[in-house]
Amino acid sequence: MNQMTLAAPFTLKGKGLHTGIEITATFRPAPENHGYKFRRTDLEGQPEINAVAENVVDTTRGTVLGKNDVVVSTVEHALAALYAAGIDNCLIDVDGPELPILDGSAIRYVEKIEEVGLKEQNADKDFFIIKEKMTVRDEESGSVITIYPDDNFSVEAMVEYNSPVLPNQFAILDDLTLFKQEVASARTFVFVKEIEALMNHGLIRGGDLDNAIVIYDRKAEQSTIDRICEMVNMPPMKLDHLGYINPKPLQWDNEPARHKLMDVIGDMALIGRPLKGRIVTIRPGHTINNRFTRMLRKAVKHTEIQAPLYNPNVEPVIDINGIRKLLPHRYPFLLIDKVIEIDRKHAVAVKNVTVNEPFFPGHFPQEPVMPGVLQVEAMAQAAGVLVLNYLEEPERYSTYFLKIDNVKFRQKVVPGNTLLLHVQLMTEIRCGCAVVKGYAFVGEKIVAEAEFMAQIIKNK
Repeated sequence: MNQMTLAAPFTLKGKGLHTGIEITATFRPAPENHGYKFRRTDLEGQPEINAVAENVVDTTRGTVLGKNDVVVSTVEHALAALYAAGIDNCLIDVDGPELPILDGSAIRYVEKIEEVGLKEQNADKDFFIIKEKMTVRDEESGSVITIYPDDNFSVEAMVEYNSPVLPNQFAILDDLTLFKQEVASARTFVFVKEIEALMNHGLIRGGDLDNAIVIYDRKAEQSTIDRICEMVNMPPMKLDHLGYINPKPLQWDNEPARHKLMDVIGDMALIGRPLKGRIVTIRPGHTINNRFTRMLRKAVKHTEIQAPLYNPNVEPVIDINGIRKLLPHRYPFLLIDKVIEIDRKHAVAVKNVTVNEPFFPGHFPQEPVMPGVLQVEAMAQAAGVLVLNYLEEPERYSTYFLKIDNVKFRQKVVPGNTLLLHVQLMTEIRCGCAVVKGYAFVGEKIVAEAEFMAQIIKNK
């Protein structure tokens, strides 16, 4: 899968939830490997902030990104829409300290993205694949986020409040393609009992019944209600029963839980790479979301490249007989057993290293170790399958080394190991020459790597 960006810019205007001021945000296409960035066009020099977890500076009633003295808040709804649409690269210009709240959901962003469309880019989409269970827990609040291995990205969210109106709710999204129908329209929410304190802290100055679900779950004196209405510039109202006080009814009975699920997706976008994993969260909030994304960001930054997924129960895409049709190598020099992934740009091959390999008696009798040059040769043979697989009459061609660069050996390969060989074209094939980056893995560890150039030559 290739990276995606917007096919054209789009602009949205509206007041900010916390500042109450009119704000314009313009979403622009961005080049490959750009990621998400916010640019404050109202400030001198138009400073930019990378939308990554370590740049989160506050999580009070929203996710706030900051760099030096520059901040952009309430970014989670827009990021959720971009992430769900599969967009990897986008530059967001904003002329204020936060994004417009619009109707308190992500639906306007989704509609604009659909209106302008997407553009496929040449670079590969760089998924971060979850291979083991990871958990973050906050003992004080009872919040928990756990991510499990999965073939795709999905989210489950459970919210729980000490409230007769909103005691607990559950929401689930198994497929990001359903984001618009199932999640995008879910609005943010606030309890009446919270409003006065939030206003006193300089927050939700732009909040109203059109951009937030307001929950009245604790009886209050009429004087208190009148004071709150005055603070938020609303006409006086009489609340004679507990419940949701918005003129627009809930779209789903569990709309608050769906909104929390949306917030989780928006905050997960700050990992900087699309995920493959299943997130299960109890009592989610921006604070624990950020702790979780920071943990994953550390894993991402310390992972140069992930080992390919290998399930020995799955049939290979090219078996040993298919490999023999593509490569001229034969015993004792055919060093790949099967190919489990292949496309126009990359391939993954498997080499089962047994004690019966002919080189082990001499390398070395008392401590058998696979020679490093043969590990490079195995990567080169995987690359040969990659480049020859798409030629007509591939049996009439062979590949030959022109040069090998940046070879590194990090760990011994011994009998009983299974080598996973990941090779990827670094450039387009030109003039019959292919430049390839290769990695050899045992388990999750890189044992060898190399860059090499090979020439494709027609056999005589």
